[in-house]
Amino acid sequence: MDTKNQILSLRDQIVNHNYRYYVLEDPIISDDEYDRLLRELEHLEKQRPDLITPDSPTQRVGAPPLSNFESIPHQLPMLSLENAMNEEEIRAFDKRIKKKIETDETIEYVAEPKLDGIGIELVYENGMFTSGSTRGDGFTGENITQNLRTIQSIPLRLRTDELPSPDLLEVRGEIFISKMGFESLNRTREENDESLFVNPRNAASGSLRQLDSSITASRPLSTYCYQPGTIRDKVYETHLEFLEDLKRWGFPVNPMIQKVNGVEEAIEYHRDMEDKRNTLPYDIDGTVMKINSLSLQEEVGIRSRSPRWAIANKFKAQQVTTVIQDIMPQVGRTGAVTPVARLNPVFVGGVTVTNATLHNQDEINRKDIRIGDTVIIERAGDVIPKVVKVINEKRQNDTKPYSLPDSCPSCGHDVYRPEGEAVARCQNLSCPAQMKGRIEHFVSKNALDIDGIGNKLVDQLVETSLVQTVDDLFKLTLEDLIPLERMADKSARNTISAIESSKQTGFARFLFALGIRNVGEYLSKVLEKHYEGDFHRFMSSKKEELESIFEVGGIVADGIVRFWSDSSNVDVVNSCFSLGVTLSPVKSKEKDQVLTGKTFVFTGVLTKFTRKEAQELVESLGGRASSSVSKKTTFIIAGQSAGSKITKAQEFGVPILSEDDFQKMIHIN
Repeated sequence: MDTKNQILSLRDQIVNHNYRYYVLEDPIISDDEYDRLLRELEHLEKQRPDLITPDSPTQRVGAPPLSNFESIPHQLPMLSLENAMNEEEIRAFDKRIKKKIETDETIEYVAEPKLDGIGIELVYENGMFTSGSTRGDGFTGENITQNLRTIQSIPLRLRTDELPSPDLLEVRGEIFISKMGFESLNRTREENDESLFVNPRNAASGSLRQLDSSITASRPLSTYCYQPGTIRDKVYETHLEFLEDLKRWGFPVNPMIQKVNGVEEAIEYHRDMEDKRNTLPYDIDGTVMKINSLSLQEEVGIRSRSPRWAIANKFKAQQVTTVIQDIMPQVGRTGAVTPVARLNPVFVGGVTVTNATLHNQDEINRKDIRIGDTVIIERAGDVIPKVVKVINEKRQNDTKPYSLPDSCPSCGHDVYRPEGEAVARCQNLSCPAQMKGRIEHFVSKNALDIDGIGNKLVDQLVETSLVQTVDDLFKLTLEDLIPLERMADKSARNTISAIESSKQTGFARFLFALGIRNVGEYLSKVLEKHYEGDFHRFMSSKKEELESIFEVGGIVADGIVRFWSDSSNVDVVNSCFSLGVTLSPVKSKEKDQVLTGKTFVFTGVLTKFTRKEAQELVESLGGRASSSVSKKTTFIIAGQSAGSKITKAQEFGVPILSEDDFQKMIHIN
């Protein structure tokens, strides 16, 4: 056999052994024999470097270190999952699904362990691995292709002997480190006098984001794949069919994934996984249930950040006992003063916990939490530490009830608690603690997106009094920045350039950046549309006008009016404009407001739109799309085979329109 054929044969053998090891979990050779095959291949490829290809098993390591990770957009958003914290919420999810699709029949779900790892996306073109990324914000991730190439369980080339590969295949999965791998990794680090990782998830995250891929390759990273992205020219009827094809192509799929018939079987699966949690070779923090039928998934649809057809069922939080050393008030971005318990360090849910939020004074009073108390804490959803209860039997006689101070711990300004609210707030807009948070929010990605201004730089800007209000950012000069720590001439110039570029922005971004209470990204866009980009008109708006806007309620309107009634806030915003901040004009069309204040419900099979398209169209024209009929429904649009929603509409006297009527209403031919 000539060298070329030897190389091809060895590659096929190694790929097949990877498949048996990672996918079938049924290896037929020892690790030593596998290593011998790989070394033989390396030897031959050194003799014939012209025969080395990107999909060769020898090419998993060797790329030069990166200086940084580039951003890479997802063709389809990598959505997060809604959480259910108990069985009642799981059943409520099932009820919502049935109500949405108007059925009483049992729904077939797919249940799977929820890995405590790092979400990734793998892209294959013509069967070859071309790129991979982190989840990021769900819309854009970090390009970590060369690190993912080092992970043995990720195929560099798809197996196509049983199943041809699509021209384009995007696969989502989870990177994790097994419990055994984690212990081995930390033993090695301890022997080398290196700091230990706190838990497997942190270890996986740190390993995956190494600029030097050889470091990633040295870490015991594994993966399971479980979700499609874009698939070109191939259609599936069920999620399980897709998973079966994943295995044929050579992807590792968790063998504990199974079909369940109805919500009660899903709950039983969840209970079983919770019982097995500590015996599994990897960490899980819950289970996931998703509709098996892909057509039903499409009908149920998605929200802006999560699918309606899937839910994460979180395990009960793990609890431990510790002692409250002190209670310290902290000031947030909006001036909220939050009491935080300082704890004797305790290990729970895979991390060492030293702090726990106490939320507000009412919560402290309700649980009668005092400094020196022995308490039970848990990590809610295995994430947020909280005090569950005080163990009164262990309370010392000299403890006293705790009350939040009347003055801000950061600036000494009076703390005010509005009537009917649980949270006390510092109203001093120049408060240093509040100012840091306001600036961090102001420059954040979804606000003005000023690159180069991180938390450490914000600390310096505030502490040196270079920035005391957000408009001061637009006054910064090179001479101001260069003397700061870690701020050389180049980085200072880049920061000034980023600030200058941020001055050209939009109404919604600028409004969101100001951090007005209860005014998020979505509402900022609503207000932008209502005021047609006229920010000064918005600044002088009255409560009555704000409440006339469909999405704005009384509490939000009060908050906006209160914000603009403070002359210092008006001065800061006007200062921003005088310093060059310019808002791009809003393109307004007469039909944009056609459906303002109207609520639509769609039922039956639509022929001119998909249900999702129709709902998005309503929202884009100022209306609201709802899934259920009520007295507040303005119109119901009935397609073919319309169901019980028609009866409800008749009961409430809601007008019923055809698709043609709907098209005429919105002036679409």
